[in-house]
Amino acid sequence: MTATAPIRWGIIGPGAIAKDFTRGLKDSRLGRLEAIATRNPGKAGLKDDFPGARVVEGYDALLRDPDVDAVYIAIPHTGHAEWAIKAAEAGKHALVEKPMALSAFEVDAVIHAHKKAGTFVGEAFMYRLHPQTQKLWDLVASGAIGEVRAIKSSFGFQMGKFIPEHRLFASELAGGGILDVGGYPVSMSRFIAGASAGKPFLDPVKVSGMARLNAEGTDDWAAALLQFENGIIAEVSCSVFVNQENVLRILGSTGRIEVPNFWFANGDRAGGEGKIDIIRNDGTHETVSVGKQKHLFSFEADAAAEAILAGRQELAAPGMTWADSLGNARTLDKWRADAGIEYSVEKSAKRVNTLVGRPLQSGGTVIPKRAIPGLGKQASAVALGFEDFRTFPSGAILLDAFWEKGGNLFDTAFVYGAGYTEKLFGEWHTSRGTREEAVLIGKGAHSPLCYPDVIAKQLDQSLNRLQTDYVDVYFMHRDNLEVPVGEFVDAMDAEVKRGRIRGPFGGSNWTKERFDEAIAYADRTGKQRPGALSNNFALAEMLDPIWAGCVTASTDDWKAWLKARQIPNFSWSSQARGFFTDRAGRDKTSNEELVRVWYNDRNFGRRDRAVELAAKLGKSPIHVALAYVLAQGFPSIPLIGPRTLHELDDSLEAFEIQLTPEQVAWLEG
Repeated sequence: MTATAPIRWGIIGPGAIAKDFTRGLKDSRLGRLEAIATRNPGKAGLKDDFPGARVVEGYDALLRDPDVDAVYIAIPHTGHAEWAIKAAEAGKHALVEKPMALSAFEVDAVIHAHKKAGTFVGEAFMYRLHPQTQKLWDLVASGAIGEVRAIKSSFGFQMGKFIPEHRLFASELAGGGILDVGGYPVSMSRFIAGASAGKPFLDPVKVSGMARLNAEGTDDWAAALLQFENGIIAEVSCSVFVNQENVLRILGSTGRIEVPNFWFANGDRAGGEGKIDIIRNDGTHETVSVGKQKHLFSFEADAAAEAILAGRQELAAPGMTWADSLGNARTLDKWRADAGIEYSVEKSAKRVNTLVGRPLQSGGTVIPKRAIPGLGKQASAVALGFEDFRTFPSGAILLDAFWEKGGNLFDTAFVYGAGYTEKLFGEWHTSRGTREEAVLIGKGAHSPLCYPDVIAKQLDQSLNRLQTDYVDVYFMHRDNLEVPVGEFVDAMDAEVKRGRIRGPFGGSNWTKERFDEAIAYADRTGKQRPGALSNNFALAEMLDPIWAGCVTASTDDWKAWLKARQIPNFSWSSQARGFFTDRAGRDKTSNEELVRVWYNDRNFGRRDRAVELAAKLGKSPIHVALAYVLAQGFPSIPLIGPRTLHELDDSLEAFEIQLTPEQVAWLEG
C-alpha cells in the first residue's frame, strides 16, 4: 500500500511498551498516533496514556480502519506472529515488538506474509536505531580497540516474586528471560561480530545455552556462549529474576569498550546521550558521546516510516533487517533448546489452530487432486515430505499451509528423524481432525533391517506414532535381493488383510525386474499385486546413487516400463536436489553430491533447455523441472520437501505450467 507522511499509526495492545512507543511518536518526524486497539475499551486511563488517539475495540477493527497506515504490535509474545500476519492480510504495515515471533519458523512465516502482501514489517529492537548504535559499529569497524576477541553482554532484572500466571513466567505466554530480554544481548553480539568484519551482523557458528528453569518450565535466568567464524566468543546472559549489570563490554587486542545501560542510551529513554567508554591497554581513556537525543522510541518509528515511504519492506541496518531477525531467532531457538525449554503454548494440545489463530480450512485448489490406481480417495498431485522438522510448531506451519492449498498427501517413514516426523504427523492430524481426508504414505524395512518379519513390527511402531490404525500407501524403503521377493509380498499382503494398509503397496528403490517378479508371484498365489513405486524420477538422470541402495527411474527404459504398466511412481528428489538452481555450474566447483550424482553433458543439455523454456514462461528452471515430472504418461507423483512457506509457494508455481508432450520430448532431448 502507498503512504504519505505522516504515517498514521495504530497500536495493538495498550501495555507499558505501547506507552513508550506513544511517547516516541511525539518526537517522531514522520509519524503520528491515530488509534489504539484494545479488547477492553472501558479500561481506566486509556485517554490519558494515549492522548489524542481514537480507542478502537478489538484488534481486527484496527486492521480494518482506513485511517491507519501501520500498526505497532505490543501484545505478549504469543500474539506477535498471529497479528503481524493478519496485518499483512489486511494490507497494513507492521512494526512488531521484539521478539517478532516465538521461533525462527514463525518469524519466517511473518516475513513471508508481508513479502507476498507488499507491506513493510520490522522487528522493534529500539536500541538498534539510536545513533549510539551506529557510532559503536563505526568505532569497532575502524579498529578503535584493535581486533575484537570477546563480547560480554547482559540484560536482566528481578521481579519481586514468582507469579506463575504472569507473562514473564507463564509457559502459556512464552515467559522467561530468553525471549523477553535475551534477544538484546544476542542481537548486540551478532551486531558487534558483524562490525568487526565490516558487515551489518554475523550469525554464530556455534551456540551453547543453559538456564535455570522455574515451576512453569520457563527461565528465571539464563546464559549462552556464541562462537563466530572470525574467532569472537560472546558471553550473553539474561534474567527476569536476577538483577544484572546490563553493561556491554567489547574486548579487543588494544583495549576495550564499555557501555553501561546500553539498551536505554545510558538510562534516559526520553533523550539519552549515548556515551561510549573506550579504555585502551596503555591506560588512556576516552568517552565518545552522540549528544542529547530525542526519545529512544522515536528512532524506530521514523526508521519504519522511512522504509514505508520509500517502498521498502524491511528496516535498513543498523535496524533489524529480515535476515537479521531470522538469524537472531535461530540463535534464541538453539539457546532455549539447549536449556530444555518448550512452551506449553507450542504443544499440539494447545496449538489446535493455524498460526493466525483460525481453524484449519479444507478445499484449497492451488494443488489439484488426482486419482491414483488402487487408492480409494483422491490424492493431491504432489506429496509433502517433512523430515527436516524437529518441533511440532515448526512442522505445523508448513503442514497447515500445504493442506489449505489443497495438499492432502503426506510422505512419512519409520526412519525419518528417528521416528519423530511420524510422531509430529500424528499430533498434527489428531489436533486438526484431518486423518480421513489425508492420504498417508508409510515406509519401513530400510537397510540393514530389510526383512519380511520387520514390516509388521515397524508398522506397529509407526501406527502408534502416527496415531492411526492404517496407512493409505505403503512402501518397503529398500530391497534385499537375498530374500525371495514372494516373502515380502506375503508380508505386505498380510497387512492389507489386517486393514493396516488400505491402498497400494510396493517398493521404494526397487528394480523393474524385482517389481515384475513380485507381480508375477502375487498373481500366482492370489495375493494383492504390488501397485506403486517410489524411485527417484526427475528431468535430470541420477548418474550415481545419492545414497546406497537407491534406484532411479529416469532412464529411457524405465520411462517406457512405467508407461506400459501404468505403475504410479512417487518420485523423490524430483527436482534433482538443486541441479536446476544457480548452485549448479559446469566448472564442477559445486558441492560433491551435485557433481557426483548429476553432472554429465546430457543432464546439462536438459538443464539448458529448462532454463530456455523457463525464460519464455516467466518461471524458474526448477518450476519447469517439477512440471516435467507432473507431465508424464503414467501416474507420476513428486515428493517435495520445502522447509519454508516461500519454498512451498515457489514449488507450487509448477502447477501454472502445463507442458505438452512435444515440450516434454524437447526437454528430454
